[in-house]
Amino acid sequence: MTFMLSKLGHEISGISLNPIPESLFADSSVSSLLNHDIRSDIRDKEEVFRAFERIKPDIVIHMAAQPLVLESYRNPIDTFEINVNGTLNVLEATRRVKSVQAQVIVTTDKVYKNKNQRRGYVETDELGGEDPYSASKAMADILAQSWIKSFDGPPTAIARAGNVIGGGDVSKDRLIPDLLKSYKSGKSAVLRNPNAVRPWQHVLDCIYGYFKLSEYLLQGGDDTQWNFGPKANEFLEVYRVAEIVGHEWGITTPWIPDSKTNPAEANLLALDSEKARRVLNWHDMYNFEQSVLRTSDWYKKVERGMSKENATIENVQNFLSNYYP
Repeated sequence: MTFMLSKLGHEISGISLNPIPESLFADSSVSSLLNHDIRSDIRDKEEVFRAFERIKPDIVIHMAAQPLVLESYRNPIDTFEINVNGTLNVLEATRRVKSVQAQVIVTTDKVYKNKNQRRGYVETDELGGEDPYSASKAMADILAQSWIKSFDGPPTAIARAGNVIGGGDVSKDRLIPDLLKSYKSGKSAVLRNPNAVRPWQHVLDCIYGYFKLSEYLLQGGDDTQWNFGPKANEFLEVYRVAEIVGHEWGITTPWIPDSKTNPAEANLLALDSEKARRVLNWHDMYNFEQSVLRTSDWYKKVERGMSKENATIENVQNFLSNYYP
């Protein structure tokens, strides 16, 4: 997001924990693009309040989270504290700091009560969550809705996005990093739920949606709940991602099913994002195959010696040239 917003001419500050080793942030000059680069635990409300007072932001995009389903089973207390209490701390900080003119609270497509329905979930559908991660994000979403209705504060909207892919992800239990870890060693990837259907979306499409939503708020828009996901024909199985990436890396048997018993996950997730297309004039630039190939290409370029930073800047420039030719 920092590279994109910088290219669009914005001044940027960030609040985060220490970067993960080998992450894009750690291995690039992202920090030099920030007016303020503050290390803070979102669970510590006083730290968050001090950081906001120091930055005095005009726009807040809240993406801090414990974002992993399997990690939520391993550490449920941390997951709920970060995703729920952390969101409350951000909301309260923006209420205190009068400079804030708009804020976007990012949750997830997994806030919807999953009914394995083919029709994509619309913004007014019922929320819920069976695993700790989904439940914590649904709670954060409901919390934000309540806060918006209950208190005076800056114009605020909630963004719900699907499965995001792109270069630079080094988190545990992420599909493409796990695929590439196997393929680089010449092995088939082990998929725990190969037939699960997900709304795959390139990370640049997703964050550009958040940017468009913040513009909408600044212009006086007051609709609060928004989906950002691909079109219906882009909801595809996990194994399809493995097959495309495996082919690009020359793997003849790109995946095998996991023989272990894994925690339950939804088999089908689909979003209806027509409101964002109609009202915000947002659209996903890349289809499913383009998203997967561009992600794989990022890792190939880095493998061949291009810096992570240059590979990312190239991706951002190519993406923005389609919106601003």
